[in-house]
Amino acid sequence: MQLFDPHVHMTSRTTDDYQAMAAAGIAAVVEPAFWVGQPRTHVGTFEDYFLSLLGWERFRAQQFGIRHFCTLALNPKEANNEALAAGVIGLLRRYLEKDGVVAVGEIGYDDQTEAEHRRFTEQLALAREFELPVLIHTPHRDKKRGTERTLALIAETKFPPELTLVDHNNEETLEMVLRSGCWAGHSIYPATKMDEPRMVTLVQKYGAERILVNSAADWGVSDPLKVPKTAEALRRAGVADAAIETICWTNPVRFFAQSGRLELGDGVVPPGVDQRQLWEGNSVLRGQAPRVDGQRPRDS
Repeated sequence: MQLFDPHVHMTSRTTDDYQAMAAAGIAAVVEPAFWVGQPRTHVGTFEDYFLSLLGWERFRAQQFGIRHFCTLALNPKEANNEALAAGVIGLLRRYLEKDGVVAVGEIGYDDQTEAEHRRFTEQLALAREFELPVLIHTPHRDKKRGTERTLALIAETKFPPELTLVDHNNEETLEMVLRSGCWAGHSIYPATKMDEPRMVTLVQKYGAERILVNSAADWGVSDPLKVPKTAEALRRAGVADAAIETICWTNPVRFFAQSGRLELGDGVVPPGVDQRQLWEGNSVLRGQAPRVDGQRPRDS
């Protein structure tokens, strides 16, 4: 079974993670633009970050047979930096039309400030303008109220719920998200957010329709193999393979395909992986024998 991680921050991960993900069956990922841990102080740092998501990370993933797509946005936390926010919104207009950008995101609420609300609303308008879906971050604190505010804004702006993926759900929010007609993402973490047993219980209760799982792996304590681990937990619990495939492949494909830019190709895995290739003069290898499809790697 091919697997899709629809929310993983590979910029924060090592190349070894790509190897492990490919070995575990992950064939495609979506990397949302997000808070990188250190406050950014110049609009130009956002531009370099967007370029890396569209360039180096896509190359790095494909060197291990993984299709890489991204979503771009001003994230909720940095929406509170008024000195940068307007400039980043302007920058997005140049990048949302790029190939490989399959949604506007992560957008939404963090501390649920008025500045966050304003930039959230503006980016919903950008998504409508560029005919893209949206990936929405729900806050870690006061999640229920943040999710209620999110769904109210979607309804108020008449943004299509079928183009809306509300992420980081839990037992307190999932039912309201599904009732709204939006898609529901779940971030499976080692110790916080959602874990595999809780996700199994939710799937047993609500089924597979419009439900996605992701690792949301980043620079913190997280695990980029949580999608295959969740698939295995669902299988052990007796969930049908068809439902697991729906959650871990079909649903993310259906959602992000609405962008018109989800190019998976024949057989999904990029044909002819050739690790002799370079990106701006750089290789993913450090003196190791390159993998070239159709050839056996030489002993190092």
